Amino acid sequence: MNNVAAMLHASRPSFLVLAPLCIMLGMVLAITQDAGPAGHELALVMVAGLLAHASVNWLNEYDDYRSGLDFATARTPFSGGSGSLPLVPSAAVWVLAAGVLSLAGVVLIGIYFIWVRGAALLYPGLLGIALVIAYTRWLTRSPVLCLLAPGLGFGPVMVAGSVMALGGRLDAATLCASLVAWLLTSELLLVNQFPDVEADARHGRRHLPIQIGRPRAARRALALLLGSYAVVALALWAGWFPGWAGLALLPLPLAVWLGRGLLADAEKPSQLPFWMGINVATLLGTLALLSLGLIIGGGQPAGPADAPGL
Repeated sequence: MNNVAAMLHASRPSFLVLAPLCIMLGMVLAITQDAGPAGHELALVMVAGLLAHASVNWLNEYDDYRSGLDFATARTPFSGGSGSLPLVPSAAVWVLAAGVLSLAGVVLIGIYFIWVRGAALLYPGLLGIALVIAYTRWLTRSPVLCLLAPGLGFGPVMVAGSVMALGGRLDAATLCASLVAWLLTSELLLVNQFPDVEADARHGRRHLPIQIGRPRAARRALALLLGSYAVVALALWAGWFPGWAGLALLPLPLAVWLGRGLLADAEKPSQLPFWMGINVATLLGTLALLSLGLIIGGGQPAGPADAPGL
């Protein structure tokens, strides 16, 4: 593996599908609000989301390599980093440069949208940049912040931020969709921390599985997971989502099975990768089905309680 290949692998390409799904959700919401975004705006928002996700991955890889955590982690397909830098140490400077340059690209795209849409976009923009920069070095030292930060970035920042950038409004549907993405993403990152508890604890991290143990953290993960479906159900009941958005509830039986498996196997390292894979599929499927339901439903409410824009 050469430097370029190691740098690309360190972006964790297989995980970069999450950002497009969250951005797509924001696009669908803006389109169903008749915001009328131009094609180049849709493309720029998608590029910004991908660059932001890749940037946090690259910076995380670089910091974990420099701290020595990369050398202590037992990797699974869903946790422990890519392992690129221990194999190709000379690629470290490439990974750092990629992380910084990709974040700079996000900033430039953000400046364009602030110029087009107004200064209100500064709030999600600055919050997103702060999350990218602070996540590995500082936020992973606080169990609460480490839990909330990933979902905050992929939910309100990406989903609601995309709606704002594309000329939409922050109505009840947007807020509910952002909350669904927040809960699901925070749950995903929480579960992905389970295999790394011992190595992370030795290197100064203090996330929830370290603080309260895997079994109790599994119960928190289940609450987040089921909470996301409760938000969908609430939005359907209130008429903020169209009836077709009920497609997002189809993975609920899978989520219940997943939750039971996590509760039973939280302390069984050999079983965790299986449930982590199911977890990824559940999250991606739910977000994709929610976008599909919203676009088929055309943004029309399921009932008479159409919420006004905020």
